[in-house]
Amino acid sequence: MATPKSRKSTAKSTTSTPAPRGPRATALRTVTCGELTLADAGREVIMTGWVNRRRDHGQLIFIDLRDRYGVTQVVIDPERTPEGSAVLDTAAEARAEYVLQVRGTVAARLAGTENAAMATGAVEVIATGIGILNPAKTPPFPITDAITADEALRLKYRYLDIRRPAMRARLELRHQVALFMRNFLSERGFIEVETPILTKSSPEGARDYLVPSRVWPGEFYALPQAPQQFKQLLMVAGLDRYFQIARCFRDEDLRGDRQPEFTQLDLEMSFVEEADVMTVIEDLIVGLIQRFTQKKIKQLPLPHITFAEAMERYGIDRPDLRFDLPLQSLGDLALLGEFKVFQDAVKSGGVVKGLRILGRGGATRKELDELTEFARTFGAKGLLTLAINPDGSVKSPITKFMTAEDVQRIVTHMAGQPGDLIVFVADSAKVANDVLWRMRVRMGEELGLIDPNVMALCWVVGFPMFEVIEENGRERYHATHNPFSGVKPGHEALFETDPLQAEARQYDIVCNGYEIGGGSVRIHQAEVQRRVFQLLGLNDAQITEQFGHMLEAFELGAPPHGGLAVGFDRLVMLLADTDNIREVMAFPKNANAQDLLMNAPSPVETEQLDELHVAVQLPKVPEKK
Repeated sequence: MATPKSRKSTAKSTTSTPAPRGPRATALRTVTCGELTLADAGREVIMTGWVNRRRDHGQLIFIDLRDRYGVTQVVIDPERTPEGSAVLDTAAEARAEYVLQVRGTVAARLAGTENAAMATGAVEVIATGIGILNPAKTPPFPITDAITADEALRLKYRYLDIRRPAMRARLELRHQVALFMRNFLSERGFIEVETPILTKSSPEGARDYLVPSRVWPGEFYALPQAPQQFKQLLMVAGLDRYFQIARCFRDEDLRGDRQPEFTQLDLEMSFVEEADVMTVIEDLIVGLIQRFTQKKIKQLPLPHITFAEAMERYGIDRPDLRFDLPLQSLGDLALLGEFKVFQDAVKSGGVVKGLRILGRGGATRKELDELTEFARTFGAKGLLTLAINPDGSVKSPITKFMTAEDVQRIVTHMAGQPGDLIVFVADSAKVANDVLWRMRVRMGEELGLIDPNVMALCWVVGFPMFEVIEENGRERYHATHNPFSGVKPGHEALFETDPLQAEARQYDIVCNGYEIGGGSVRIHQAEVQRRVFQLLGLNDAQITEQFGHMLEAFELGAPPHGGLAVGFDRLVMLLADTDNIREVMAFPKNANAQDLLMNAPSPVETEQLDELHVAVQLPKVPEKK
C-alpha cells in the first residue's frame, strides 16, 4: 500500500538527527515511554510504541503512547512546532494500537494538568515528527486492565492480551522470580543442569505424553513428567547440589492451578536429611514473599503438621491455615442415643465428622438446603445440621433420637456457642473429609475469616509410604507420592508385615491451601528400591526394563540424597495474588488442554504419520437409534 505523503515526510523527520541515547535505546528510539521525568524537560527524544489512546480536538491532538515500560502523553499542536500541520495530518490517521515512531521535545505539563497516576504524568512530548510504523485493525477487545472479554477470546489473541499492563506485569514478575531463584541457589553452591525433554516412559503417577520415533519404528519417547530420575542420577554423578527451572508434561485433567505443560523449580542435594532440604526451600520461599509482596507471613519458622493431623483437622493434606476453623470427629459420641444415621456410618467403618460454623445458627431453611446440596455435590448422602439458638437451646433432627444431655455432650465436644451452626457428615472418612474441607474453605470466605494480606505456610510431613487404589477391579498398593521416596529408618521391615504403616520421608510445603512444593529424602539403595517396585506390582522383568538403569546406578556408589520440586507457575500465581495459573503464563492451554492461539492439538498430514509409522484409531461414535 502506498504511503501517504504526509506520513512519509513525517516518518523521515523522526530519524534525522539522532538524539542522546538512553539505556534501552535502539536504532528506532532513544527513550522508552516510561522513563521521562521533569529532569528531561527540553530534551529531544525519539519514542516508539502503540497508540493507547487518541483524543482529537481538531487542531490539537493528544496521543497516549504505550510500550512495555509505560505510557507518555504526546501533544500534536501546529502552533508549537514548525512541521505542525504535517504532523497533525499523520496523527489524525492514527487509531488505537497503531505502531508509531514519535520525535519531539520533552516539556513540563501545564499546572493542573499533571497525571499523578502515570509515572510520566508530570511531562509530555511536543511532537515534531510522527511516523506510522504499522497500522492496526480494530482489536477484538480493548487493551485495558478493565477487561470484560471472555477468556477464550483472550487466549486466542494472547499477544494482544499480554499488551495489557496487568498481564505484562505478571510476566515480568515471573522473570524476576526465576532470576531470584537462580541467584539464591547459585550463592548456595547449586549448579543448574538441563536434563532431557525426550526421555523414557515410566509409571510415575500421571499419564505420559508420548513422542513416536521415526528412526525406531514402533518405539516412543516420553516427555518428562519431572526430571526425577535424572536429578537422582546427577547425585550419583557427584554433582552434590543441582537445580533446574524445568519444563514438565503430564497428560491429566486440568484445574485452575494445573496445566498439561508447566514449569517447576527442581533441586536435589547429596548427603542430606529432611531438615537440610526443607531449610533451603523455606528460606527461598520466605525470601520470595518478602521480596515480591507486601504480605505478612503468618508464622515463622514454618509450622510442621503431620499428614494424619492435617487430614483429621482440615480434611486435606494442603490446609489453608489463614483461618482457624477445624473439623472435629465425633468418635464414640456418634453412638449415643438411637440415631441410626450416625451409628450405621461408624459400624460400617466410616466416621461422623463435623464443622462448627460461627454465627450461622439462624440460617434459614433455604440456606440449610443449599448447604446440603453443596455436600451432596461432593459425594455426601446428606448433611445433618445442629443450630444453637441465642438462648443455648438446640434445633436439630438428632434431638428426636438422643437425650438433652447427650446432645449437650456433642455440642460441648464441638465447642459450640450460642448462635453457631454445626454441620455433620456421616460417611466414609474419604467422603467426609472431601466434603468438609470444601465446606470449611467456603465458610472461611463467606464469614470473612480469610485475611487477604497474609501468607500462611506450613510443612506437611509423616506421609504414608503407600495407599491402596482400585485398578481394573483389583486393589493394589500405590505410592502416595512417587516410588523413589525414602522410607523412615526402621520402617523397611513393615514392607513385609504391614506396608500401609510404613512412613515415607516425604515433605510438602503448603501456602494458603495450595501445595507449592513437595519432595523427599530418596531411596539410594538398590535392594530397597527393588522391593518398593515389587510392592507396587512390578515383576522383575518390568523392573529391569523400566528402572534397571536406576538400580545399577545405586549399586555404583549412590550417596544419600534428597530434593524437592516447587510448582513455579503456582508459586508465581500466589505472589501475583491471582487464583488461576493461566494468568501468569504467556501462552497457556485452556481448561480443555487446547491452545486456542495456535489451534492445537490438531490433525496432521497422513504423510507425517506414515513417516512415523503411526496409525490413528479414533474412538467409535455410538450409532443413533
